[in-house]
Amino acid sequence: MIDSRLRILQMVAEHGTVTAAAQALHYTPSAVSHQLRRLAADVGAELVVQQGRGIRLTNAARVLLHHAERLQEQWQLARAELAAAGSEPTGRFTLCGFSTAASRLLPPAAAGLRDAYPRLTVRIMEAEPDRCFDLLLAEEADLALLVVTADSPPMTDGRFDQQPLLDDPLDLVVPQDHPLAARRRVTLADAAREPWILGSPGTTYHQLVLAACMTAGFTPHIAHYADEWDTGTALVAHGLGVILVPRLSRLRDDSPVARVPLHGEPAPARRIMAVTRLGARRNPTLTHAVETITATARQLLPQQ
Repeated sequence: MIDSRLRILQMVAEHGTVTAAAQALHYTPSAVSHQLRRLAADVGAELVVQQGRGIRLTNAARVLLHHAERLQEQWQLARAELAAAGSEPTGRFTLCGFSTAASRLLPPAAAGLRDAYPRLTVRIMEAEPDRCFDLLLAEEADLALLVVTADSPPMTDGRFDQQPLLDDPLDLVVPQDHPLAARRRVTLADAAREPWILGSPGTTYHQLVLAACMTAGFTPHIAHYADEWDTGTALVAHGLGVILVPRLSRLRDDSPVARVPLHGEPAPARRIMAVTRLGARRNPTLTHAVETITATARQLLPQQ
């Protein structure tokens, strides 16, 4: 197991401040600072320097971070090989993901792991994508399902193994008597002049809808904000706007709204990734989970 202080240094580098890293790790800032000082003393080099209200990583810290990524990958590879060659998995395996994944894709995977490996404790955590990356870095999660956004780490990020899992189409939701509900073919651009209902600024859903609309050639007029599908659907039902809803998400059957599949090139969709720490993909427990998730997605989205 690699030195936990390297993980702390990674989180400080990720978040830019000791306080933010401490929050992500559920430590106190003083504990993080203490561990950084101990690590600096052990390697005989200064790792962080004060810069205004923040900190700056030294060249020595960046050298350590480079080797930490390689050490982390080797450690994950070793664990995967040991798991493949050893006996039944034990300990805890944690799956995390955004709300739709946590409700529709992760439960079958968790149940499958529980049945296949009775000695394994399986846990699900619902979390936004940025939190999922933190959970992976802090080794509090083993597999994350998340939606790709502009803030997602690049595919070349040496800390993670990011595997495209599926594209979840986005449907337009309008009142039942809306003209678009009766049309045979609707594109996202057809709704350009509608009042729109988006998630709160900064949320994944907000970024997702903005990106889809801009790709379709327009900036939406935001009339209302809603973070829950039920809230957004209620607003649509009263003629207050339209929303985009991923195909995997569920809407209330009694809502007087129409769910309209969208056409066009490209048709709007959200890309869902399965993310692990680099080197962990060969772990049979993780492989079992990803296979179950993929099979569940194919049942829910037959076109995938």
